[in-house]
Amino acid sequence: MKGIILAGGSGTRLYPLTMVTSKQLLPIYDKPMIYYPLSVLMNAGIREILIISTPQDTPRFKELLGDGHHFGIDLTYAVQPSPDGLAQAFIIGEEFIGSDTVAMVLGDNIFAGHGLKKRLKAAVENAETGKGATVFGYYVDDPERFGIVEFDQDGKAVSIEEKPEKPKSNYCVTGLYFYDNRVVKYAKELKPSPRGELEITDLNRVYLENGELNVELLGQGFTWLDTGTHESLVEATNFVKTIESHQHRKIACLEEIAYLNGWITREDVLKAYEPLKKNQYGQYLMDVLDGKYMDVLH
Repeated sequence: MKGIILAGGSGTRLYPLTMVTSKQLLPIYDKPMIYYPLSVLMNAGIREILIISTPQDTPRFKELLGDGHHFGIDLTYAVQPSPDGLAQAFIIGEEFIGSDTVAMVLGDNIFAGHGLKKRLKAAVENAETGKGATVFGYYVDDPERFGIVEFDQDGKAVSIEEKPEKPKSNYCVTGLYFYDNRVVKYAKELKPSPRGELEITDLNRVYLENGELNVELLGQGFTWLDTGTHESLVEATNFVKTIESHQHRKIACLEEIAYLNGWITREDVLKAYEPLKKNQYGQYLMDVLDGKYMDVLH
């Protein structure tokens, strides 16, 4: 499976913060925002990743992340000339996707929770074994702002509606999607919505109507943050700081994920440690190398 991070958009809701930089390069506690969605794809076992951004911001992402080899991954880049909808990513990424399955995560979404990795791996397997698409639902207080899923009495998804005036549930579709290869064909067949965009909700609806959309609910123990406002940026930073301080483990430490996945060596981590050794991020990498944390007790 291949992965796409959509890190475009004009970020006008965050002005003046984003007047000269991409929203996805802003800090969330001790890491740039894009580290968080990148960690989600890496935790799903995905190593070939395409980052789609604006013409002016793409060089900045390249400067930050390079070709990804120091994280044990293969990063490539593409430009979305104008924000014409999330589903456009699959048309821009057609050549990159090729004949493979694909996951897409939005560059401003943060996911955390025990057991997330297991859910991600299951979504990959679903797509790769011909079971269609998987999206993740999350309870929100303001459903009129999101794409909302309606469920029947058996908990099966029966409809999805984008920013409904009268929401049929409080469960929104988060910015993380897993698809089989037909997604490229379906994206090309979409017609722009009244706001002129190729909507991801319309794409998900195609799978839903075919009976091939799996909606996984992220319930108790999971956190999803959509960092599109000044308030949510602060909330995200506070959340990450609290979790990392109390659990003594980092969220979205890419070097750690790569090392534990066996994608990079101890020497690679030591090389990454050098420029970071004067702060707590670097110290954390050293603690990981020293085996200070035990994920599996034998």
